[in-house]
Amino acid sequence: MSAIVVTGTDTGIGKTVVAAGLIGLVGGAYWKPVQSGLDGETDTQAVARLAQLPPERILPEAWRLTRPLSPHRAAELEGMTIDPDRLVLPKIERPLIVEGAGGLMVPLTRKTLFIDVFARWQAPVVLCARTALGTINHTLLSLETLRRRDVPLLGVAFIGEAMPDTECTIAGMGEVRVLGRLPLLDPLTPMTLQRAMNTYFDKAAFDEART
Repeated sequence: MSAIVVTGTDTGIGKTVVAAGLIGLVGGAYWKPVQSGLDGETDTQAVARLAQLPPERILPEAWRLTRPLSPHRAAELEGMTIDPDRLVLPKIERPLIVEGAGGLMVPLTRKTLFIDVFARWQAPVVLCARTALGTINHTLLSLETLRRRDVPLLGVAFIGEAMPDTECTIAGMGEVRVLGRLPLLDPLTPMTLQRAMNTYFDKAAFDEART
């Protein structure tokens, strides 16, 4: 089965929640190749909780780094070096949702960015973007960068309150498909997340990426 990569225009925008929601939507498994920061709940643990995943649908991280820093720096401080060539998409019998670390241009080493790995994988990307102020600039820059590297783009997933003009502007100027918008959920539970995904996202768009 094909993989879908979930990345963002920035860090902390909610792409982990989107990844958990997509897993529920397509019946997938989850892989976070590089985890920086181990204090508190990790992204893998959050997805397991929100998507209610059994252990066999969670793939272990290739690198687990203690400090909540850019992976290249966290690895250096821990006396490690991330080998990007070892980041190969696992082959499994169900859809695989892969979550990157931070945004597209996050360094894995002093010479390799996460987008370099995405370009090698050639798996379709879901770009997560806020609806808040500043998102037009960040999202259009991210779209341009993905296309410059010939990374397949499935579309944009917005996160936040509805901002119709902002969303329309990005869709039009960025010539990109809007996959849906995940509102801020309070409370954020497995039930409210799955209900929101079923309401605001079209499962068919993600099925197309795997055919």
